[in-house]
Amino acid sequence: MEQGYTPRELHFDSEGRNKLISGIAKISRAVKSTLGPRGQTVLIESRTHTHGITVTKDGVTVAKSIDLLDPVENLAVKMMKEAADRTATSAGDGTTTAIVLTEALVEAGEKYLNKSVNPTVVIREINKHTSHVIKKLEKQAKKLSKKRLLDVATISSNNDKEIGKIIYDTYNKVGQDGLVTVENSQSHNTYSEVTKGIRVERGYTSNLFVNNQKKDECVLENVKILVVDQEINNILSIEKVLKPIISNGDKLLIIGNCHNNVVNTLAANVVRNGLKICNIMPPQFGYKQHELMSDIALAVGAKYFSEKTGDDLSLISTEDLGHAAKVIVGRDSTIIIRDDKEIEEIPQRVDELWEQHKNTKIKSEKDFILQRIASLSGGIGVIYVGGNSDVEQKEKFDRVDDAVCAVRSALEEGIVAGGGVPLLRISKEINEDVENAEEKVALQILKDALAVPCKQILLNAGEEDESITLHILDDRKGYDVKNQKFGDMYKLGVIDPLKVTKNALINAVSVATTILSTNAIVTLARTYDSK
Repeated sequence: MEQGYTPRELHFDSEGRNKLISGIAKISRAVKSTLGPRGQTVLIESRTHTHGITVTKDGVTVAKSIDLLDPVENLAVKMMKEAADRTATSAGDGTTTAIVLTEALVEAGEKYLNKSVNPTVVIREINKHTSHVIKKLEKQAKKLSKKRLLDVATISSNNDKEIGKIIYDTYNKVGQDGLVTVENSQSHNTYSEVTKGIRVERGYTSNLFVNNQKKDECVLENVKILVVDQEINNILSIEKVLKPIISNGDKLLIIGNCHNNVVNTLAANVVRNGLKICNIMPPQFGYKQHELMSDIALAVGAKYFSEKTGDDLSLISTEDLGHAAKVIVGRDSTIIIRDDKEIEEIPQRVDELWEQHKNTKIKSEKDFILQRIASLSGGIGVIYVGGNSDVEQKEKFDRVDDAVCAVRSALEEGIVAGGGVPLLRISKEINEDVENAEEKVALQILKDALAVPCKQILLNAGEEDESITLHILDDRKGYDVKNQKFGDMYKLGVIDPLKVTKNALINAVSVATTILSTNAIVTLARTYDSK
C-alpha cells in the first residue's frame, strides 16, 4: 500500500445519521441517569487499569470517560462531549442538562424534519427562537441573595447540607470578587481556608529565613516589598535598597530570582545580624509570571522591575518598593496581606480583567483570570475535600467542584427556578400554529425538547406520572422531587444559576443543529490490507 495512504469510510444520508443518533443515545443514557437530586451514580473504570475506579454524579466526568468502538457513533460522542465541555467551561455546571437537551433536540428533529421543508432554514429558525427562549429566561432571573447562595451550593453538591454550608461560608468570607478553588485534602476531613490578601504559590528560598520555628514560617509585619523578574546575580546590584533597609531596621521581602550566592549572603545576615529579610521566587512561568508579578506590584504599590520592559535594576531606590501590612512565607506558599491604603489603579485593572474573563473561551485561562481578580480585590478561599477512600474522595471532589462553579455562575448572572421548570413552562408557551412550514417545524422541535430536562428529573426520581408535569403547568408551581411536594421553587430552595441553564441550551442547540444538518460522514477505515 502507498506510504502515507489512509483509507476512509463514507456514510451518507439516513444511514450515517442513524449511527450518529445511536451514539448520542448511548452517551446520553449513561449521563442523564445522574440528573436531579435523585439521579444515580455512575461507576467508571480507570483508562489505564492502574488507578482504580471513579464513582461520580458529575455529567462531564461521565461524558469524558466514554469512547465507542464504532467510529461514526464515536463522532457523535465527541460532539456531545464538546457540548458538555463548553458548558462546563462557560458556566462550570449544567453538563448533564446540555447532553439531555442535545439528545432531545436531535430526537425531535428526526421526528419532525421531512423532505417538504428546507433543513437549513429550519436550523436558522431554531437558532432564532432559541434567542427568544434565552430572553425569557433572563426576564425570570433573580439576584442571588445570601440565603439563596446556600440553596444553590446545597443543591449543586447533590443536596449535601454539610458541603453546602462550607461553600456558603467560604464565599461569604472571600466576598463578591473573591475566588474559591477546590483541592484534595490530606486527611478524611473536608474544610476550607480563606486568605484575605494575595496568595503566591512560592515559598522561601532558604529555611534560614524562618523566624517562626513552630509553624516553619517567616512572618514579617509592616514590610517593604521588592518585585523583580531579573535574576539578582550580585548583592551589590540591590545595594541602594539594602543599605537604607538595614540602617532603618526595616523589613524586606524580595520577590525575585536570586543567585545562590545572594540567597546565602542574605540568609547568613538574617542569622548572624538579625536582619528581617526573606526571598521567594516569582510565581508561575512565561506570560503568566509577568501578569502575576505585575498584579502583585500594583497591589502593594511597588514598581515592577522587568527585563521585558528594559528596567535597569541598578537605578532602584526605596521609593520603588511596595508595602504590605504583613507577609507569611511558608515552605510552599506566601500570603501577602495588604495595608489599608487605597490604590486608584486597582478597580480599573479589575474591570479590565472581568472583560478578559468574559471574552476568554478556555477554562484554564478563565480560572487564571479569576485568580488574578481575587488577588487584587477579594479574598482567596480553598476548600479541601477529604474522604475515607480514594473512590469517596473523587466522588465528593466532583460534587464540590460543581457546586463551587454553580455558585460563581449564580453570582454573575442570577438564578432561576430549578428542576427544569422554566424550560418546561416556556415549552408550553410556544405556539407552533404558524403558516411558514420551516418555522413550524423549528417550533415543534423546541417545544418537545425544552420539556425533557424536567421529565428526566422526574423519571430519575421514579415520578414519571404525567399528572405532575400537568400540575406544574396549570398552577405555575414547581415540584421538589427530593421532598416530593409542590410549591414555589424559590421558597422551596430549588434553584439553578441562570448562566448554567442558558449555556446548556446554547451549546445543546449548537451541537444538535450540526448533527441534524449532516448528510455525509467521513471516518478512518477500521480494517484494511496493509500489504
